[in-house]
Amino acid sequence: MNAPVTSAPAVDRRGLVAAILVGVIGPEVFIVQPGFVQGLVESLGFDERSAGYAASIEVWGITATTLLMTFFAHRFNWRKVITASLLLVAVSNLLCIGVHDKVIFVLLRFLAGAGAGSLICLSFTTVGLTSNPDRNFGYLIMWVLLYGAVVLYLMPAAYAVSGMTGPLLFFAAFPLTALPLVSAFPGNADTVSAIEADAVNLPATLKLLALAAMLAYFVAQGVAWAYLFLIGTAGGLSEQHVATALTLSQFAGVAGALLPAMIGSRFGRWRPLSVGIAGGALALAFLIGRFEYLPFTLWVCVYNFFWNMTHPFLLGSMASFDRRGRVVVYAVAMQMLGLAIGPALAATVISPSHYDRVNWLAIAFFMVSWVCILPPVLSQQRRAQATRPAWT
Repeated sequence: MNAPVTSAPAVDRRGLVAAILVGVIGPEVFIVQPGFVQGLVESLGFDERSAGYAASIEVWGITATTLLMTFFAHRFNWRKVITASLLLVAVSNLLCIGVHDKVIFVLLRFLAGAGAGSLICLSFTTVGLTSNPDRNFGYLIMWVLLYGAVVLYLMPAAYAVSGMTGPLLFFAAFPLTALPLVSAFPGNADTVSAIEADAVNLPATLKLLALAAMLAYFVAQGVAWAYLFLIGTAGGLSEQHVATALTLSQFAGVAGALLPAMIGSRFGRWRPLSVGIAGGALALAFLIGRFEYLPFTLWVCVYNFFWNMTHPFLLGSMASFDRRGRVVVYAVAMQMLGLAIGPALAATVISPSHYDRVNWLAIAFFMVSWVCILPPVLSQQRRAQATRPAWT
């Protein structure tokens, strides 16, 4: 099914709206993963470990198709792929309703993730083809986080009324809303790659170290994010209090994501990366044991702020490590791989109703990512300064 090679027109406003909508639909379950895991435990009878594995397998589905689309997107018609993926996500979520066999349920979660992976890949690529991608990526991040805030807040009430059926029906119906806009997407995978002005070609060893940092950072995120809801309830808070805190943290995440767009690389990258990684680790250190509602809310907001502040700086760094953009492609793969590994890895260290080891495991991976990212970032900064004309 080879797509015809034609010159790709600029993505218009309708195409941007379609890309943002599909960009929100792609991670519709992952972005509310703490609430989804809570539903598996409370409504479907999963224990904490099996819920973690179910969350992990869905991210593995996203990872698998993200990797495949990286290599094969240019061979397919985007509109057909997006239509098929939207239907796959919808049908997989619908079939999860009433399933009592956990193996079948987990298989369906993998299929939902497989459809979501191509939606994430193609929607982000389409936003990258717009006339002002920096601003438009900001809009995309904002809507993803706002979606997460609203849905996380409503999930406990939905569980109380309908168990897991209500949320699953929503996750099945939401993808269908994008079908009328599929025609607004480009028909093929021709793209224009932009090179960072300060990009240099780092040695392979430093590139590998950077990719290890990306993997470790998102392993840490996968470890912590999937269990934040259960960490809150185990700490003595009600489900609604936890949901409210996580909702507020989504708004903190919006502020964190917009900060890099405001300051760019004005202060270099190693400083904001150090602050962001350390800030996320510090927040998790204060989410151990039992706590009151206000401290929990404060620290999950701090955590989400630094997560969404650090992510753009990481991607910006990856774009500056070579002059052909390949490191970014591999970095996105490491991101999805880390998010897939994290929940399953966390499930291996859980003790009944205690999540201290989950927090410490995530903190350890944050520190590994910081140690790995500093050498390539500092080397890139030195090389870029050395090649910059003296009069600039």
